[in-house]
Amino acid sequence: MLVLDFINVGNGDSILVREMEGERLRFSMLVDCGHDSLERDDHPPVEDPRSCRIFAGDFLRSQGVAHLDILLVTHFHRDHIGGLGRVLETVTVGELLTPYAPPADSGPLDPDGDNGLPKAARNVLRCMDLYAGPLRRYGDRIGRIKELPGDRVECLRLTDDLTMDILFGEPALYPRQRAVYDAAFRGERNGYDLIHWGKSMNVSSLRQRLYYHGKEIVLGGDAYAHMWETQTATPCDILKVPHHASLSSTTRKLLRLPLLNGLGSLTASMTSTPALAMLVELSGTDDVAAPYATTYPIALITLVLTMQVLVNL
Repeated sequence: MLVLDFINVGNGDSILVREMEGERLRFSMLVDCGHDSLERDDHPPVEDPRSCRIFAGDFLRSQGVAHLDILLVTHFHRDHIGGLGRVLETVTVGELLTPYAPPADSGPLDPDGDNGLPKAARNVLRCMDLYAGPLRRYGDRIGRIKELPGDRVECLRLTDDLTMDILFGEPALYPRQRAVYDAAFRGERNGYDLIHWGKSMNVSSLRQRLYYHGKEIVLGGDAYAHMWETQTATPCDILKVPHHASLSSTTRKLLRLPLLNGLGSLTASMTSTPALAMLVELSGTDDVAAPYATTYPIALITLVLTMQVLVNL
């Protein structure tokens, strides 16, 4: 059975993928780590009794997950890598898959120091510091770090029954990313380069396509819609909409592509589809009046709720 947990980390993304054999965990992977804070000005405060937000690391602990076979980082925005430190405090990792690995001897980037950089450039450094810092502190908890070149689709067999394709943006983006970050770690702080790369970060976001017993699950990262609209889209069974369902990433054109096999609503038709026994447990929402996924015409998943999806034969 494949278990997908779309963790309610508030403003951010973190998805736990597990293959289970009865009660035994056969494989586990975390895609992104959420934000380093659960609070945001346009959300209810954490103390609000309605809130079910949780740090990714705390969620892993609550599920009894002490080891991840794979930790995959899609890109380096704060709402995707800010929770890395809490994750590495909680679990060991067999392999970290990432589009950029900092130099082994890298030190702190000190984004708030007296560096004369504009705010946008400092933010890019801050995000990278939130990623590189935990790698330095908890490096002994990671078995292997693999930097993905971004010049080809990565096809991985995760288990006997589960495979994954990792898809990239334009190949030229990733050498550029490496050059900008390597220069920053060398102490070369070019404000223009940092700001320009910050605007390209979502375009470089990795996407994943999981294959399990004939079912296909697409995790969209923060990729903008044009990254999808210019490619041939084949049907999938579950789509985690990209970039938190923003207008720039979830366009009419994208949703009109032949992308989804019609599975009906998340609560009724999906669980009654003979070829796919799927149970959706909604464990809470930040908004009391938020819909409980009863009117979705297709299997789109956004991170309004903490949601667990079980895929059986």
